[in-house]
Amino acid sequence: MPRSVMPERLRARRLAPRRIASGSAYDNAPDATSPRREIARIAVPVSAEFVLMLVLNFVGQVVVGSLGATAIAAVGFANSLTFILAVTLGCLGTSVSILVARSHGGGRRGEVDRTVTATVVVAGALGVIVSLPPYAAADWLLGMVGASPGVAAAGTEYFRLTVLATMPTMVAAVLSGVLRSVGRPRGPMLATMVTVLANSVLAYGLVVGSGPLPALGVAGAGWATLLTTTVKAGILLRQAYGRDAAIGWSLPRGPREWRAVVVPLVVLALPLGVTELFWTVGTFLYNVVFQRLGDEALAAAQIVATLEGVFIVGSLGLMSATTVLVGRSIGRGDHEEALEWARRLMRAGIGTAVGFGLLFAASVLLLDVLFADAGRQVRMMAAVGILINAAFQVVKVRNMILGAGVLPSANDVRGVILGDVTGAFLVGLPLALLLGLYTPLGYVGIFAARVVEEVAKLGVFTWRARRLRWDAIPAQV
Repeated sequence: MPRSVMPERLRARRLAPRRIASGSAYDNAPDATSPRREIARIAVPVSAEFVLMLVLNFVGQVVVGSLGATAIAAVGFANSLTFILAVTLGCLGTSVSILVARSHGGGRRGEVDRTVTATVVVAGALGVIVSLPPYAAADWLLGMVGASPGVAAAGTEYFRLTVLATMPTMVAAVLSGVLRSVGRPRGPMLATMVTVLANSVLAYGLVVGSGPLPALGVAGAGWATLLTTTVKAGILLRQAYGRDAAIGWSLPRGPREWRAVVVPLVVLALPLGVTELFWTVGTFLYNVVFQRLGDEALAAAQIVATLEGVFIVGSLGLMSATTVLVGRSIGRGDHEEALEWARRLMRAGIGTAVGFGLLFAASVLLLDVLFADAGRQVRMMAAVGILINAAFQVVKVRNMILGAGVLPSANDVRGVILGDVTGAFLVGLPLALLLGLYTPLGYVGIFAARVVEEVAKLGVFTWRARRLRWDAIPAQV
């Protein structure tokens, strides 16, 4: 975080964080926990959860890769569409986690219960509604948005199954964010460990056929995703509302209470959804440009994206820690402490980005082993993309903490939208089209354009962070 973000007369002493939910769920008394331990207590389980999830999802991609480059491209193309739904609608999870962190920090238990229960109901209903149209029109939709005939044929059934997983995915996203905000980050990690391990075993069995399981090809990976995502949502519901309940089931009573819960949720979720929509659509359009270069280029892009995800999520916990720690401080009305947490987390992000970026670059040594059936050309393209992206890992992590943590927590979602629109649609995608399709750089130009996009976004996010007025952020929204 730039020093200019700090107020002129910020207290000089180091602010001692207050541990929340260490014993009682609403214990606001300060303790002697160090800032690093408090960050790690939230960030490490979240990062471990997503690292495990992406490592084992990567195993699934390796399994699908045994069917060839077209299968890899089909799964990646279908995932880039369902990713738009999952991440855009996942704004409810981000929104409720920010609101719950503030209410939790202020000790307002009833407010937490009503907010969470209403959001679970809304997420479930919305997930069902938005999944039905793409399910019904899956084959037409894949062809319309640019998939080659081979990719569309291979990916249609997989796409239908993963679209059906939208509803449990949304419920799981809401409950995961809530459990972290109330001081139970290990719960979502354990749920992910169980279901992702099951997903990998099921995916292998259903893709290639093992024992009593039929060989369903690419569709087998879709069935594994649908089943295990549903189980994960069930586990998280039990963690939130079960015997050792973190949350009490409490639906708002009457229009006034519903309005008091839904309006702040929507006010925060809508702009977050818009920025996630811009980001995911931008990601999908890059895949369309790669597809213009052929199935091999698209397959290489999917390998790079999956491998990068495994390593960049090592820093993802810092984003969740930002939402929780900054939100709790704002909920207590301590804006100086909130700002100090933001500074600490930005510094921590530099260290994790450098370490995981080096590991990401080293993953090129595994391509020949993991993707022997994808073809030499695909592996070479993927190696170039990995090295380009690894060199700018620090920029991406700073964008993640600023754009998905600091700015939304400080109510500046407009700045996030501005950064995403500028980076993707005014800089990155036009440059990808130019360099990828109209110069000899080809796929190298598209990878380079994505890096330039991240640099442009960092400029916008940093500028917006310098304009924040922390003392004007309300404890209750």
